[in-house]
Amino acid sequence: MKNILLIILMFSFGLSSQAQEKWDLKKCVDYAKEHNISLQLKKLDAEIQKNNTKQTKLNLLPNLNASSSYNLSYGRTTSPETNGYIDQNLKSVNFGVSSSISLFEGFQKRNSIKQANINLQAYIEDIEKTSNDISLRIVSYYLDILFKKELLQVAKDQLKITKLQIERTSVLVEAGTLPKGTLLEQKAQAAQEELTVVNSDNNLYLSLLDLAQLLDLSSTDTFDIEMPVLPVINAGRTLLNPDAVYDIALMSLPEIKAANLRLESTSKDLAIARSGLMPSLSLSGGWGTNYSKLEGFPASSFSDQFKDRANKYVGLSLNIPIFNRGVNNKNISNAKINIDRSKLNLQNSKNVLRKEIQQAHANSLAAMKKYFSSETAVSSTEEAFRYTEEKFNLGLVNSVDYNQAKNDLLKSKSNLLQAKYEYIFRTKIIDFYNGVEITL
Repeated sequence: MKNILLIILMFSFGLSSQAQEKWDLKKCVDYAKEHNISLQLKKLDAEIQKNNTKQTKLNLLPNLNASSSYNLSYGRTTSPETNGYIDQNLKSVNFGVSSSISLFEGFQKRNSIKQANINLQAYIEDIEKTSNDISLRIVSYYLDILFKKELLQVAKDQLKITKLQIERTSVLVEAGTLPKGTLLEQKAQAAQEELTVVNSDNNLYLSLLDLAQLLDLSSTDTFDIEMPVLPVINAGRTLLNPDAVYDIALMSLPEIKAANLRLESTSKDLAIARSGLMPSLSLSGGWGTNYSKLEGFPASSFSDQFKDRANKYVGLSLNIPIFNRGVNNKNISNAKINIDRSKLNLQNSKNVLRKEIQQAHANSLAAMKKYFSSETAVSSTEEAFRYTEEKFNLGLVNSVDYNQAKNDLLKSKSNLLQAKYEYIFRTKIIDFYNGVEITL
C-alpha cells in the first residue's frame, strides 16, 4: 500500500512539474519554426520546386517507350477466287520500342536547369524570411508578457503598501488621532487598487494566450514563460549609423537575396525565349515487329514472324523556325518586361528596407530618451511620495493628496516599464538588421 501511494505521489509530482514548465525565448522560437503552418507551407513549396529542378535535369536524357497492340478483325469479305462472300478472322500483334533525344534546342534546357536552381534558392530565402518574421513576432509577444508581468507586480506592491497603510490608519483612528473618514478613503483606494491588480492579471493572461496561440499550442491553460535577466540599459550605448546597418542588411536579409535571385531568374526567361528563334535538332530511333494470322490460311510460327518482320529505324530531325505568328517575339518582349519588373521589385525591396532601418533607428533613439526621462520621473515621484507619506503619517496631508501621490508613482513606474520594454524591442530590431541573433 505504501509503495502504491509513493508511486501516485511521484506521478502527481511529475505531472505538476510538467505543468509548471516555463518556456524561454529560444524554446518558443524553435517550437514555432517547427510547427508554424505558414512556415511548413513554405517548406512544401520549396520541396515542389526541388522536384521541378530535378525534372529539368532529367529532361536532358533520352526518352524510351515501348508499345504493344493486339487486334482482332472478323466479318464477311469477298473471296478473290470465287468472287463470293466468306467469313474471315484476322489476328495481329504489334511490338515496338522507340527513343529520342534532343541534340540542340538553342540551350533552352540548359537555361531551364539554371533557372530552376535559381528559383529553388529563392524559395529557400522565402523560408528564411518567414522564419525571421515569426521570430520577430514571438520576441514582440514575449517582451509584452514580460512587461505585463512586471506591471502586475508593481500593482501588487502598490496594493501591499495601501494595506499596510490601512492597518496603520486603523490604529490611529481607534486612538482618535485621525477621523474615520480617512480610513474609509484608504479602503476605497485599496478596492480600486485591487481592481487594478485584477485587470493587470487579466491582461497578462490574454498576452500569454496570444503567444500560446501564435505557437499553435493545443493547450494554453498551463503555458507560461521564464523571466530572463534583461540587459542593463546603458546611457552610453551608441546605436550604429542607419547607413552602416543598411549595408549589412543588404548582404544578409533573405528578402533582398530572394529579390536578387528572382531578377536573375527573369534573365534566364529571356534566354529561354530567345532560344525559340534558333533551330533545333533531335535524334530518334526505334525497333518494331509484328505477327498476324488469317484463320483458314497457313501462316508462319509466331517466333519466325517475330524475327523475320523485325525492322529498325534511326533518324535526325531538324526544325528551323521561320514564322510562328509572332509568338517568339512576344515571348522575348514579355521576358524583357519581366526583367524590368524584377528590377523595380528589387529596388522597392531595398527602399522599404532602408525606410524600415531608418524608422527602427529613430524609434530606438526615441525609446532611449523616453526610458531615461521616465527613470528620472520615477526617482522624482518616489521622493515626492516619501515626503507626502511622511506628512500623511503626521496628519499634515489628507488621504486624497496621499492617494494622488501614490497614483502618480504607480503611473510613473508603469511608464518606465513600458519605455524599458519598448527600448529593448527596438534595439533587438536593430540587432536583427545588423545580423545579430535575437536573444534575451
